[in-house]
Amino acid sequence: MNKNNTRQAFMRILSYTKPYRLYVVGALLSAIISVALTLFNPILIGRAIDLMVGPGQVDYNGIFKIILILGVIIIIGSIFQWLLTLCTNSLTYRTVKDIRIEAFNKLNTVPLKYIDSKSHGDMINRIVYDVEMISEGLMQGFTQFFTGIATIIGTLIFMVYIDVWIAILVVVLTPLSFFVASFIAKRTHSLFTEQSSTEGDLSGYIEEMIGNQKIVKTFNYEKRAQDKFEKINGQLYDVGVKAQFYSSITRPAARFVNAIIYASVGIIGAVSAISGRISIGQVSSFLIYANQYTTPFSEVTGVVTQLQTAVASAQRLFSVLDEEDEIQDSPDAIVVTETDGHIDLDNVEFSYDPDRKFIQNLNISVKPGDKVAIVGPTGCGKTTIINLLMRFYDVDKGAIKIDGVNINDMTRNSMRSMFGMVLQETWLYSASVRDNIAYGKPDATDEEVIRAAKLARAHNFIERLADGYDTIISEDGNNISHGQKQLLCIARVMLVEPPMLILDEATSSIDTMTEVRVQEAFTTLMEGRTSFVVAHRLSTIQEADTILVMDAGNIIETGNHKELLEKGGFYHNLYNSQFATN
Repeated sequence: MNKNNTRQAFMRILSYTKPYRLYVVGALLSAIISVALTLFNPILIGRAIDLMVGPGQVDYNGIFKIILILGVIIIIGSIFQWLLTLCTNSLTYRTVKDIRIEAFNKLNTVPLKYIDSKSHGDMINRIVYDVEMISEGLMQGFTQFFTGIATIIGTLIFMVYIDVWIAILVVVLTPLSFFVASFIAKRTHSLFTEQSSTEGDLSGYIEEMIGNQKIVKTFNYEKRAQDKFEKINGQLYDVGVKAQFYSSITRPAARFVNAIIYASVGIIGAVSAISGRISIGQVSSFLIYANQYTTPFSEVTGVVTQLQTAVASAQRLFSVLDEEDEIQDSPDAIVVTETDGHIDLDNVEFSYDPDRKFIQNLNISVKPGDKVAIVGPTGCGKTTIINLLMRFYDVDKGAIKIDGVNINDMTRNSMRSMFGMVLQETWLYSASVRDNIAYGKPDATDEEVIRAAKLARAHNFIERLADGYDTIISEDGNNISHGQKQLLCIARVMLVEPPMLILDEATSSIDTMTEVRVQEAFTTLMEGRTSFVVAHRLSTIQEADTILVMDAGNIIETGNHKELLEKGGFYHNLYNSQFATN
């Protein structure tokens, strides 16, 4: 990324600090007072040195008074240094909190296709690790900026006060530190950007492997997984070593420049003292000021590494924040509160890839209360229809209507609330069984939750759990079986009793005996409700009012179970293939 984009990213980070201007003011005032008190110390030390003329010529009373004043100044300076740290920490963590909230909210507003096309581990890495890098960079940057500016201005004033010409020498030599910092920064930024990207790749791969360990072990993929991990890890090592090498020479290089300045001041100060222009105590004070003056430049070059990492991380995070949001509901969008369940798909066209046509001129008309089954080989478009019905994806052409109203003219939330959905891929979160069932109706009573669990045939196994409905589901749900997880997902829908249902392989992980009972519950639930059932096991959809047989994104046959068997076509062959006997 070029210099302008780097600057834009940095300024964008700073824009998040605007709501916390009071902390900026507090940090600035604390830095000024703390630095001012600290910079007064060398003057006092110089005066104390001048009171020690030689053996028997020491003003102990004067030195004692100076020591007392130094003690008071140090204590007060420490208090303001603490306030500086408090203000910068508060500023940093509040700023980063806002960034992280915005990033997480962004994931809830981007189109589903963006989530589907990205590595989940990499997205997690951006919200957690990259934001943490921004936090560290901000904390270092703010602290060094406030104290550095105050120190440079303060020491310059004191040095000019002691001796103008030596002060000019220090100022003339100082740009060498800027040259060193600029030279190294140009070489480290691209490396830190590549390092952040590789770290995202590594996090994504680790998340993928850990989340699918059973598959990894089943197919003896451990060696290949290890080899790929070592390859990515090796790339991270190579770019990390280079980035750290260049960044590690910043402080030594800056210290070398500062040592030259310090030595020059010492030599010229000694000559000035011998000539009587300044006292020995003033030379001592000047040497301390020269060191304090160059320290911020040294620290700035040291912080370059942290800032480069922070900016690189910010650019990765901003690439997520800059993604286009899901198309917003129109201002006059209808809020749906009830529906008859009449659904029409009129000349619908949709493709995941614009260069590869998929669904073309799809027309479906579903009457209220109809039970519609969608069957066909893998990849034929069954789940795609569900995604379009729920507006997880928007149609490219045509329209989907509910009760004659285009779903694009409805608010997404109200339209989606008309559907209850059970997917083949179960999802539970780390909470109690009760909370998971009540996910769509948080204010549900215990009686309602238990009733839904009984309808889903989940009550008995829940009662056998250690804490019953209070049992905490682990983060990945591994403390219950996959079939049990699916029963809880079914109970979740049973609880909200939506006017329309979508069942996408909803009983695929349930044993046959339980499936029969759950099908009975579904039959009861589907009475009077428009229902879409996606199924591979054709035995579960024989009672459907209409069966849509799909292939390659098109509906090739329509009818009920008996009619389709009598046609002797695609459905007939598909059905017989499942019930063929050797």
